[in-house]
Amino acid sequence: MRASLAPLREREFRLLFLGRTTSLIGTAIAPVALAFAVLDLTGSKTDLGLVLAAREIPLIVFILVGGIWADRLPRNRVMVGANIVSGLTQATVASLLITGTAEIWHLAALAALNGSSTAFFFPASSGVIPQTVPAQLLQPANALLRLGINGALIGGAALAGFIVAAFGSGTAIAVDAATYLLGAFFVALMRLPASVRMEAQHFLRELGEGWREFRLRTWLWVIVIQFSLVNAVESGALSVLGPVVAEQELGGARDFGLILTAQAIGLVVGGFIGLRYRPQRMLLVATGAILLMPVVLVVLGFPLALPIILAAGFLAGIGIETFGILWDTTMQQEIPPVALSRVYSYDMLGSIAFVPIGLAVAGPVADIVGVREALWGAAAIVLVATLPVFAVRDVRRLERREATSSP
Repeated sequence: MRASLAPLREREFRLLFLGRTTSLIGTAIAPVALAFAVLDLTGSKTDLGLVLAAREIPLIVFILVGGIWADRLPRNRVMVGANIVSGLTQATVASLLITGTAEIWHLAALAALNGSSTAFFFPASSGVIPQTVPAQLLQPANALLRLGINGALIGGAALAGFIVAAFGSGTAIAVDAATYLLGAFFVALMRLPASVRMEAQHFLRELGEGWREFRLRTWLWVIVIQFSLVNAVESGALSVLGPVVAEQELGGARDFGLILTAQAIGLVVGGFIGLRYRPQRMLLVATGAILLMPVVLVVLGFPLALPIILAAGFLAGIGIETFGILWDTTMQQEIPPVALSRVYSYDMLGSIAFVPIGLAVAGPVADIVGVREALWGAAAIVLVATLPVFAVRDVRRLERREATSSP
């Protein structure tokens, strides 16, 4: 276990760990608070989907730009700027909700600003990890970061239901704003080596270099295509239809918070597994783990009893986290450090390209075919998108390489 905690002996990793974990506490609160804020304002599934989609569209538009700047500048500075912008947008949302002046277009516009800042944060926060630990500690570092994040998700999701029920959505969003700013403080203290920064060249040339690294790896673009479908249908089903099922057939915000908490607990368990379990064929195991994801959509469609839904969410969390740890470790092993943020930006762009569509159409589709059928259809699409990935040779055969170099 001491070896699993070794990354925490590195100062820069500790600060990264604190910064990302702190900001995620509030981020876990935001989906519950925003969902019930929209439902309180209009009661419309379609409005909820549109507000959530409004955040994803600028994320897609700016993610490649964010990847380039994360490779040009000190990545922690990019993260600090993005967190400050996110904190200010959430503080504005909170003030509108608390004062009773919020309208749907306000929430959509501010969600778009938040998505823009996230487009810069994600490539920087993913690309910075190899700069904080020796190469042989990458998998435990990824696992620890995700454990901290998912521990925050457990507390945040559980706290969200309580805060929304007791104090309202505005107060919950205000907590989210505060955690963004506190996370920025920790990350600002990091001191990173300048050796892996890319010299500013030409935007299109830098973009092309990142694309070349991306397209040359079959395993990379195949799995990104897979997740372009998986993320779209899963986000629409869980984020839009989940609160509707909770509101109409379960216990409202409290039970939806519990479902997210159960999934977050599964993520934490998956993180502990990732600290010790080091499969040689990382992508093969990661792809198999994703088959646990659609189970929660199936049981939510009935819906079955809450304990069964919670158990399904727990299993989905284990699968998602197992994939995430092994995916990040593979990326950091296979991609040159100087291009890592740009490749992560292509990864994220492909993975979320259809998410706004999934969020926007989930409500209308459910109105046409029914909530249950929409949830089951989403689960089927996840399976159909995942099973063909096993046929890709690189996914089956790419192996872990033990490295000994330092950042």
